[in-house]
Amino acid sequence: MLYLAEVQKQKGGLLSGGGKTELKLLACQRTDQNWSTVSEEVIAAEDASKLNDGALVLVELNPNRQVQRIQEAGRPLVNILQNFSRQLEKFKLKEDEIDQWKQSLTFQAQELNRREMDMEVRAEQLQQLEDEVQHLEEQKQEVDTSRQEIERLQAEIERNRQELEGAWEHLRGEQRRLEERQADFQQGTVLDEEQSRVMSELLDRLSSRVTPTETVREHLHLAFELVEKQQATLTPHWQKLEEQKIAIVQQQEEVERLSQTFSDRQNALQEAQNSLVQQTAQLQINTADLTSKQEYARIVKEQLRNAEELYQQIHSLAATSGDVVLGKQADVGALDKMPLEELQKIVQDLQHKLEIDASFVHDQEQELKYKQEAIEQLQTKLNHASDHDHINLELELTDEKDLYQMLNSSLVGQRRNMLQHQKFLKQHQAVLLRRQGHTVTEEESNNKINLEPILLQIETQRQQYSQEIQKLEREIEQIRSGLELNQGMIDNQTHDLDEKRQELKTIEENLLSLRRTTVEYYGRVNLYQEALQPIQDSLDGLRQKLQGIGESLDQFQETGDYQVQAIAQLRHTLQSLMPQPELLAS
Repeated sequence: MLYLAEVQKQKGGLLSGGGKTELKLLACQRTDQNWSTVSEEVIAAEDASKLNDGALVLVELNPNRQVQRIQEAGRPLVNILQNFSRQLEKFKLKEDEIDQWKQSLTFQAQELNRREMDMEVRAEQLQQLEDEVQHLEEQKQEVDTSRQEIERLQAEIERNRQELEGAWEHLRGEQRRLEERQADFQQGTVLDEEQSRVMSELLDRLSSRVTPTETVREHLHLAFELVEKQQATLTPHWQKLEEQKIAIVQQQEEVERLSQTFSDRQNALQEAQNSLVQQTAQLQINTADLTSKQEYARIVKEQLRNAEELYQQIHSLAATSGDVVLGKQADVGALDKMPLEELQKIVQDLQHKLEIDASFVHDQEQELKYKQEAIEQLQTKLNHASDHDHINLELELTDEKDLYQMLNSSLVGQRRNMLQHQKFLKQHQAVLLRRQGHTVTEEESNNKINLEPILLQIETQRQQYSQEIQKLEREIEQIRSGLELNQGMIDNQTHDLDEKRQELKTIEENLLSLRRTTVEYYGRVNLYQEALQPIQDSLDGLRQKLQGIGESLDQFQETGDYQVQAIAQLRHTLQSLMPQPELLAS
């Protein structure tokens, strides 16, 4: 199990063995991204003696609580923090996306509720219109009944008028005869008894023919009241019709405003699509540039790896061959003059130091092996990853490769130093054995080859390759950062474009619904007006006819009054023509 620990050292001499190195466990790894604190347990770890006091390390323990592997924790902690930062950014993006979806759903719910309320109001209005049309039909039937009654009264008045005209014609004939009689009277003639009686009967008949108009006027007033009542019932419907016409005009204005909004949003959507196409093309260009630089970096890294292998092969050759000179050489003359005990002490110190270097190199080689395995695993994941996870895996793979390169670079120098220490130790051991009386084969150094210039040249090439790789990695990182920025912009633009499409679709649906509703309103208003106009025309026609009847009745009344006056004058004239006044009384 992997732990995060702190190196703790007790004071003591390096060669005396008095110093003691311990590891204080701080946290334990549960999963790849999950760490938890542990009790501050302290375990012995002499393998960590080469590390500084207080350094943070990652240590792997077996079930027996023994140290299996130790590595510095600086870079892994940086990776953990970077992964944590990426996770926070992902969570933040997800939260923003969820908030946007919530706002969109809220807007759609509000729009749906509004449309449902509009449909309910329109259904109520339609029901009211149907009720009003039914009521208007009933009123139309009442108006038809009133028209029939008025036509009956008009026919009756026409009959009375005709009878009155006949009576007047008869009266005018009698008046002519009376005038003739009066002319005869003025010549000295008078009416006899029979003539006087006939004239009296005629005057009585004329008096009885004067028709009273009070009943007709009463019916006429009732008809006028009925017409005005019908008009009072019809007037609110006309007012409501005008209100609905105004509402239709306002709704038509809303249709025009929504049409303009729809056109503006269409233009904005087209501009966003064009911008997204440009961003996508730029992303493809940057991706191609990144691929080319990554390929070039791979080639340079391959050259660097070849140079390191050549360097290692030369070092191995120097370490195994006696004809090759590498690094510093032991001063054999000084060692021969040195006391034997001091020489033994130096050999022991060199051997102990070589063991520490060998252990450290072995640990670093194991760590390098683990890093190589991690890189291979990440490369496998990257080959099968989706587009959404591709960039994050590339970043993680780059970080692992950087760690591998840094660890490998440091390990090259450590291997070289270890080999130099090993050869230096062998020189001291050879002198020690010879002074102790053992037989030692002498190595001739006159014809030995010095490989130091070659190694320096290879080291210079390695440094050049490393600098070129660092430069390429910086450029690759900049391009990758630009790609992430471009990808983020494209994702945001794609999301905004989807929202604009959805909003445009909603506006289009609302516009179609509003247009359909406006057409329905136009149809209802026209139907309403078609139902009201005939009734209004009938009422206006009835009113005109009643007014004409009223005028005729006034004329008829005037004629009747004139008839009564004429009859009175005739009676007065007959009274002067009759020889016997008692006949007039009859």
